[in-house]
Order: sequence, then C-alpha cells, then structure tokens
Amino acid sequence: MASSSIVAIGASAGGVVALRSLVAGLPATFPAPILIVLHIGAHRSELPSILSGAGPIPAKHARDGDAIQAGQIYVAPPDRHMIVVDKVIRLSRGPKENCARPAVDPLFRSVSENYGKDAIGVVLSGNLNDGTVGLLDIKRAGGIAIAQAAYDAAYPDMPTSAASYVKLDYCLPLADLPNLLTSLVQENHKKEAALTKRLPPSPPDTVDSGVFERPVTVTCPDCGGALQRYEHGSIVKFGCHTGHTYTAEVMASAQFDEMEKVMRAAIRFLNERAEFCLQMAECSLPAKSDLAAEWHQASKQALDRAYKLRDLVEQDWLTPETAAIAIGVQTSKTLAN
Repeated sequence: MASSSIVAIGASAGGVVALRSLVAGLPATFPAPILIVLHIGAHRSELPSILSGAGPIPAKHARDGDAIQAGQIYVAPPDRHMIVVDKVIRLSRGPKENCARPAVDPLFRSVSENYGKDAIGVVLSGNLNDGTVGLLDIKRAGGIAIAQAAYDAAYPDMPTSAASYVKLDYCLPLADLPNLLTSLVQENHKKEAALTKRLPPSPPDTVDSGVFERPVTVTCPDCGGALQRYEHGSIVKFGCHTGHTYTAEVMASAQFDEMEKVMRAAIRFLNERAEFCLQMAECSLPAKSDLAAEWHQASKQALDRAYKLRDLVEQDWLTPETAAIAIGVQTSKTLAN
C-alpha cells in the first residue's frame, strides 16, 4: 500500500556515488515516490540509468505534468528546476537559485508546501549550502529533516550547513539512510505540523552614503539587478527582482568569481591595446618617428598596467565564507568523534 509520504533528496559534488549507494539499499516495495535534484547544470545526465541499474526502483528524468506515483524515482532533468504543484511535477527554466539550475531549494520548498508533515527531505554530499533553506521549510511544515553525516560525505559542505541551521531529525552515515527512509515511509511517520510562518523580508539597511561612500546596493552576479538582503530563520539570503536567490556564502563565492572574470577581461583588453599600439608604431612612416615613439610608449604603458593588474588578481584574497564553511566542517568532525 502506498504511503502518503514523499522523499526529496538533494546532492551536488560527490552526489552520484552517494545516490547510487542510497537507492541500492532501498527495497523494491518502497511505498513512496522519490524526487532527486543533483547539480548538473545544463550538462547531459545519465543519472536515471545509473540509479535504475543500482537498485530495484525504476528512475527516470521527470517530465512536466508527471503525476507523482509511489515506487518511482524522479530525477530533475538538465537546466530545469523541478518542483511539485498540487502533487504534480512541474519543470521550469526559472532563475537560478544559489547559482544552480536545477537547484535543491525550489524542490524542497515546493514539497514542504504540498506535503507538509508527510514530506521527508534529505541533504547529501555537496559543496556550499544549497538545500539548507528548503530543508528548513520542510522542518517548519512539520516534515522530517535528514542529512548525511558530514564526516561520512565526500564533500561535507551541504550536510554541514544543513546541520548548522536546521534542527535535524536524523544525521546518519550514508549506509544507514536506506533502512531509515524505508522505516519512516512504511510507518507513515506523523508529526505535528509546525505553525511557524515564513519570516517576511527585513527592511533594507539604511546607508549614509555621504559618510561611508557605500554603494546604493549590491548587484546580482547573474543579471546585474539590485539585490535585497533578508533573513530566512537564521540564514542570510539575497534575492534580485529577476528571481535569482543566493545564500550569503554562495553570494560571496559568485561575487568573487564575477569580480575575477571582470578583472581578467580587463587584463585581456590591456594586452590587446598593447599589441595594437605596437602594430601602429611598427607601421608608422619613418618621417613620423615622434609619432612611432608615442605608439611605443602607449604600448609599454598598457603592458605595464596589464602586468600590475594580473599580479593584483593573483594575490591571495580574503574569503570569509570558505573559512566559515571550514569551521563548520571541523565542528561536525569533532562532534562525530
């Protein structure tokens, strides 16, 4: 008999191995649907065939409009968010969340809204912290929040973040998760739904630009739109009017990547200017030696500035977000020992 439960699983780096191991331990009679998001971007994915070959439950890429059925694994296809609406799967090419599409948070969020206390969320191996906010939503709706033990994950950032911000119901090694999930859905585990409402966005910070000369706003690394900071429980998030959203750690990483990209583009333009000026000097008429000298000087100036900018880019930069993650990982390892 089918359970009213639903299992939503999110993973990133190291996720293929983790997912393969998890589904291999599930019984063919598993009485609930399983929805999986793995960070694959727009790249071709063979994950359904890998999972179908690993265990007894058939897996497939979800299609828009699929009715959710027990005993089936649905995998988010490349470059599409997978969400649940009225217990039907919907796919969209909506804005990236935490720099990912498909992303884990949209799935978890929709599952919490549609299934409430019957939702089971699982965060597996992965970098940064996609899935944390969505798992918090599942917990708030009265569902069950689970994370792979950080010390057991190939990439512990995502489980560590989940454990740091969500009061987990279970935090176990991968080998123990199949039996746990089977037990939970067979018993159709019931809990009182939490009545905590989603926190409204906090008002924007007041900035005295005359004193601090701070920018009016921080912009979105994906589209350049203005970002608003707000809090989801104790998790700091940023969102733009287009719909891109980031946790603080992902925002910091994406901002740094964009900054480096712009600076390296400037190096390329300076190098090209140096070459252009050099060619102009070489083709100058002998009678215009003064002009040729100016072109040579301009070429040298552009090249000097390209070298200086390259040295600046390649210096060590402060990245507090990675330090925070490292501290969280170390804390999890200490607790595990």
